[in-house]
Amino acid sequence: MRARRAAGRVFRSLAVPNYRFFFIGHAVSVVGTWMQRVAQDWLVLDLSDSAVALGIATALQFLPTLVFGLWGGVLVDRLDRRRTIMVTQAVSAVLAAVLAGAVLGGVVQLWMVYALALGLGLVTVVDVPARQAFVTEMVAPQDYVNAQSLNSTVHNAGRLVGPAIAGVLIAAVDVGLAFAINAVSFAAVLYGLARMDTSALHRVPRSTRASGKALQGMRYVWGHPELRACLLLVAVVALIGQNFRVVLPLLARDTLGGGPEVYGWLTSALGVGAVLGALASAGRRAVTSWSLLRWTWIFAGVNAVAAFAPGLAVALGMMVALGIANISFNTLARTMLQIGTQPEMQGRVIALHSLVFLGSTPIGGPLTGWLCEQWGAGAGFLLAGVSSAAAALAVTPMLRRSRSPKTDVQEV
Repeated sequence: MRARRAAGRVFRSLAVPNYRFFFIGHAVSVVGTWMQRVAQDWLVLDLSDSAVALGIATALQFLPTLVFGLWGGVLVDRLDRRRTIMVTQAVSAVLAAVLAGAVLGGVVQLWMVYALALGLGLVTVVDVPARQAFVTEMVAPQDYVNAQSLNSTVHNAGRLVGPAIAGVLIAAVDVGLAFAINAVSFAAVLYGLARMDTSALHRVPRSTRASGKALQGMRYVWGHPELRACLLLVAVVALIGQNFRVVLPLLARDTLGGGPEVYGWLTSALGVGAVLGALASAGRRAVTSWSLLRWTWIFAGVNAVAAFAPGLAVALGMMVALGIANISFNTLARTMLQIGTQPEMQGRVIALHSLVFLGSTPIGGPLTGWLCEQWGAGAGFLLAGVSSAAAALAVTPMLRRSRSPKTDVQEV
């Protein structure tokens, strides 16, 4: 009976039909997305044999968020979020299909991968804040944390399954097949969105067209110390600590002496940990800035230990631990921003989160790639640990000077 009640608490958002449609569609699509990520990384490494090129490809995918991220949030606050997601997902499917055609046709070149990565990045500018903000239209406020955690669970279940499948396909068939499967998988999201009962959505007031809307989101976050501290932690962890797509291929090939299947195993192990962390987060009843700070320290410590993993078995274990720490940190950060933000400001605040979370990659990806070329994959993990610990130290006085910790707790 107790286990049944716990399961009901963890999966309670699935009782909402609209969210259930969204969840199932996302569950199918995210497997294809992770297949494409692994395939793209290995394709770049195969075409260039360069860690810096790997960092550049990752950077190009997130450069648009750095440049246009705030304005993406303005659009999300102004447009119908469900229809916006349908458009962004359809365009993503087309881009995946084009890349699949180039690879399977034997004409792919490195510049093509760069161009399509940049195109996907432009879609991401609007897609990410739209999908995250849309959660608040599907479920009630008391279920925001639960729905976000379930989103993280399915996203990281895809990280568990997708890379493993991609690794086998790349080694046994062709890297282009992974891109083709991803293109088809977007149909599940589009079908789920089309089946929704729009009258049951919790619509939020749309923002009016006016100048200064993007800066208004920045001023809003700056005026709230907990939100400001949250974004500072996210900025540092994302910039230096989460460049897994740069570090893991090098760990697989150069440190462990493996091929694409080893990269798939490492990414899947990261996904196992992320699923465990997301399910634990789904059962949370409260979110505080202090719990976010605690998970920052855990993330720093796990990275420091992972830097010295002596072999594949230990490396896989450390990836599981890193996945738990990473997803717990990310879920808490996103939830704090949603709960602590007025509904009409959510698109802009989440876009600001996307700017520092994804937009930092164009800087962090090449930097980490260069560092790993000089001193190996372990140097990337070590830098991630040291920088995250420094960020945690920096925001601690800020949180102590803010309001009483009791006011920082958000019951959910």
